[in-house]
Amino acid sequence: MKKIAIIGAGVSGLTMGRLLFGKADVTIYEAASRPGGLIRCERVGGSLFHTCGGHVFNTKREDVREFFWSLFDREREFVKADRNSVISMPDGSRIPYPIENYAYLFDDTTLNAIISDVISLKKEVNRPDNFGDFLKKMFGQTLYELYFRPYNEKIWRRDLSQVPLAWLEGKLPMPSPEEIVFNNIRKIAEKKFVHSSFWYENNGGSQFLADRMAEGLDVRYGTRIETVASVGDKWIVNGDEYDAVVFCGNIKQLPSCIEGVDISGWIAGINSLESHGTTSVFCEIESNNYSWIYLPDDRYEAHRIICTGNFSPSNNAPGKMTGSIEFTDRISKEEILSQLRRIPLAPKYITHCYNEFTYPIQDAGTRKSISSLKKYLSAYNFYMTGRFADWEYYNMDVAMGAAMDLFNTGGISNFVS
Repeated sequence: MKKIAIIGAGVSGLTMGRLLFGKADVTIYEAASRPGGLIRCERVGGSLFHTCGGHVFNTKREDVREFFWSLFDREREFVKADRNSVISMPDGSRIPYPIENYAYLFDDTTLNAIISDVISLKKEVNRPDNFGDFLKKMFGQTLYELYFRPYNEKIWRRDLSQVPLAWLEGKLPMPSPEEIVFNNIRKIAEKKFVHSSFWYENNGGSQFLADRMAEGLDVRYGTRIETVASVGDKWIVNGDEYDAVVFCGNIKQLPSCIEGVDISGWIAGINSLESHGTTSVFCEIESNNYSWIYLPDDRYEAHRIICTGNFSPSNNAPGKMTGSIEFTDRISKEEILSQLRRIPLAPKYITHCYNEFTYPIQDAGTRKSISSLKKYLSAYNFYMTGRFADWEYYNMDVAMGAAMDLFNTGGISNFVS
């Protein structure tokens, strides 16, 4: 069989490993001591800490759904839950998500302003070229100022007029003005959307998912990639020879580690790529029945609370309710403790984790440039997929789907057949 090296044992690398299992001799290289990447979890004081986010499974794609459930016992190992999300407003009120469906909950003055905005949206014909103008066009100025601007500026740490639209495609449900009016009159809840319910592991959270996907695979943990060198028709990875490489790491690693092929034309673009990190703060919180709480309040920097303690009873130590509070980029423990005093649900600090790369930022040319690099490298049997290999804002199921697409249509299935 062909020998293939996969770099990275996150969701993308593990998906590719499972797809290639039995079809090729596969070795996965992982710098950490266990699999999972951004979906890793750990037990702290008996409670489960998602070290970056709160990862659940749902998908629009039938092929991803079939692949996922081929690995798990849905009835025995998972629980299905309805998503119950709210927006915590600065006045202390909690408006259900999505906010545009609940305009009727605001006071008369605000509601009249929202109605006026929605009526004017029908007259807007100019095509927006940035995220800020896009949100105004979709939801109107009032909802933009109440929620969409302050919430998204916390995440992206910049004026939204400086955020391009490329990353957004296919990632958010976008109602028409008529739908906003209809949903308010009929009081349509979040359950309308595909992501309004999700599956979650009974025990171990998304670490259980990563551990199961890694079972039976040759994963070399604690192994950093120093060089990936093209020699003849082979690839040498840390001294071992392979017929092909599937790179699921961070594209910013490539200029320093890839040898034997000329990627000089892409290096400046790779080096200029921007992203944000996330500081996830694990806390004991007040008992509640929410899944996610979004935080547009500008009195603190956190942008959401993920109530992971509600995802499964096993996520909490006895007598505790826990969740993660997310801040964009690095924040000191001292500042965390100061800000927790102003955040809803009376959070009590347990621990925190900083991940340097979580939110990729695209500009107008990012996709085209990376696509051309991927096409060039695929001619040398070097393939790329993953959130930071593709520099795309992938959720877990989308990362799985991208790996499946690479396997099925990107030439790998033919290469190993």
